Amino acid sequence: MPLLVDGERVGPCRAAPDLVRAFPHLQEKAKLLQSQPTQIVEPKGLLYVQQREFAVTTPKDGSVSILGSDDATTCHIVVLRHTGSGATCLTHCDGSDTEAEVSLIMSSVKSFSTTPGYGRLEVHLVGGFNDDRQLSQKLTNQLLRAFDLQPDDVHLVTFCVTELNDREEKDIHLPIIYGIAVNVKTAEIFPATFPEKGPDEDLRSAHILTGARLTNIYDAEMEQLHIGPYFWRPFPHVDFWLEQDDKQILQNLSTSPLAEPPHFVSHIRSTLTFLKEHPFPSRTLFPDRKPRIYKKNEEGLWEQVCSDRI
Repeated sequence: MPLLVDGERVGPCRAAPDLVRAFPHLQEKAKLLQSQPTQIVEPKGLLYVQQREFAVTTPKDGSVSILGSDDATTCHIVVLRHTGSGATCLTHCDGSDTEAEVSLIMSSVKSFSTTPGYGRLEVHLVGGFNDDRQLSQKLTNQLLRAFDLQPDDVHLVTFCVTELNDREEKDIHLPIIYGIAVNVKTAEIFPATFPEKGPDEDLRSAHILTGARLTNIYDAEMEQLHIGPYFWRPFPHVDFWLEQDDKQILQNLSTSPLAEPPHFVSHIRSTLTFLKEHPFPSRTLFPDRKPRIYKKNEEGLWEQVCSDRI
């Protein structure tokens, strides 16, 4: 069955501007989301999702109440929720394999939603802007098509992407919203930023930089965060990149250099340094080929319960 807005099929080939013309309330809802102040989400009860990661849980979760992600420029953040079970998935897509990624998150949410005829699947798309390379536009269209190809009805509720998430500052196009969070208990979605993006931020970023596929990082039944095991080959020319100035790193390792948040370069440098220190993760990080497992402690913070710390 197709992707729907107000019960009407979107269609596999409808571009974002056409969609907004047909359903103008989508633009009003996007403006409403953008008008909300960006909330600073502290680590307690938070599960932060990096690029090419996803996590799914339900309101029954005693450890995680907020799923969130940020630093999205051309990327899109996708929230998929089943209104019956409350099963909620958040993922951070970059267009690497959109059709397969949508199928994966669909099956993950449906695995928690076993009561037929009760509730519906709703999707919220946020991110992107009018970038020069039109990567945002391409990803928006990929996501619309991928959801339209699913065997289940999916209802598009929030559409704050690309043209609808664009602002200009001194003739430079920038996203309005860089990050969002979803409250798993209440289904509230709001603009957000996250001081803490861990645990294992550099390790997870290294996995992305070396070509990872979309990865599920959370076991909702055990209420555990699973990182790895991840394996990669030595990163090519890592010393060369670490020797470059900030401008070169920004120009060459970003899809949208003028729109990146201020910490982009320091984040990339930290990840490259990590890759230099761990060229063979099978030896230094995952010699037992088991994941690094974290669980929330009594303070609501992640605490490692398995494997040695780095």
